[in-house]
Order: sequence, then structure tokens, then C-alpha cells
Amino acid sequence: MMRIGITGGIGSGKSYVCRRLEALGYPVYDCDAAAKRLMCDDAEIMEGLVRLMGPEAYVDGRLNKPAVARYLFHSGRHAAAVNSLVHPAVSQDFVDWAQRQATPLVFVESALLFQAQMEKVCDAVWAVSAPLEVRVKRVMQRDHVDEKDVNSRMAQQMDDSEVLRRSDAVILNDGQQDIDSQLNSLIKSLKTSNHHSSC
Repeated sequence: MMRIGITGGIGSGKSYVCRRLEALGYPVYDCDAAAKRLMCDDAEIMEGLVRLMGPEAYVDGRLNKPAVARYLFHSGRHAAAVNSLVHPAVSQDFVDWAQRQATPLVFVESALLFQAQMEKVCDAVWAVSAPLEVRVKRVMQRDHVDEKDVNSRMAQQMDDSEVLRRSDAVILNDGQQDIDSQLNSLIKSLKTSNHHSSC
């Protein structure tokens, strides 16, 4: 089995690409959803959050999302502390999940794939890319925010050129290129290289 990471900046269209992969019959692990789940039911993470934030991290045994969000955005140090709890747990959860899948290829979607060092548990990483103006427009429409807000969010992410440099392949999602044909081509080349390497 091969594990492929899907990453890219905000507004690049990672989720759309992942929906196309699912439509093609491949399972996709969603890191955002997994992080939220694990923060609610993983004992180690729960203990760690209480250690960092105090008892306000959970109210009646449920994650206090507004308090966690305030803590996260208060400083880079806070975000790094929470990420150091959550990222390794998500990474291991993905590996466990992948082993339960019955397909030769599985995918993982993560905006923070490199920051979380999840490339270490992937056989390849594909970056989803789109022109900056397209990305800004998408996020403004999707989240009903202004351009300034989008730019400040983008500034907090890894630079797009760095993401592309560290990835093994790029999927152009500019609204013009056909996504399925790009995916089929990449999957075909994966299968070919995998076949050669196993000969």
C-alpha cells in the first residue's frame, strides 16, 4: 500500500481534489476532522490540553472550543504547544487508519502536512496549487471575509513556493485544468513506478 499526502495553501482547493479522489474510489483521511475528534476523545491529548490551559480546556468533559481557539491564537508559542500534542497523535492515527484500508493507494489531506512532519509517514506528497488571486477570491466567497483577512491567514501558512518545492508533484486547480485527468495521470505513474520497484 502507498500513502500519499495532499497539501496546499488556503483556497488552493485541497478538499475539492480529495472529493475527486474519493469519487475515483480512493479513501481519504481528513487531518482536520481527526484532530477535532482526537482532542475530544484521546486521553493523552486531553491531559496535555488541561496541563497547558488549565481546567477551562474542557467543560463537563467536552472540549471548550472557544477557549482552545483563544489560547491557540494568543501566540505562536501556544499554537506550537498544542500542535506538539495533536500532530503526532494525528500522524499515528492516520497510519493505523491506512492499515485498515483495502486499497493499494490511500490519501491524507492536511494543510499543515510539512509543519506536522507527516511527509515522514507518506510515500509521496502532492501539492494542490492555484494562482494567488484565485485562492483569495475562493476564500472570500467561501468564508464571507475580506481580502485583508484572507491575506493575514495566508501569512500564517508556509509559503506556497516552499510547499511546491518540497512536494513530489503538483496538481493545478485554477478552475481551468481538468482535475480528474491530472489525478489519473499521477496515479498511473505511481502504479508504474511501484511496479518497477517491486520487480
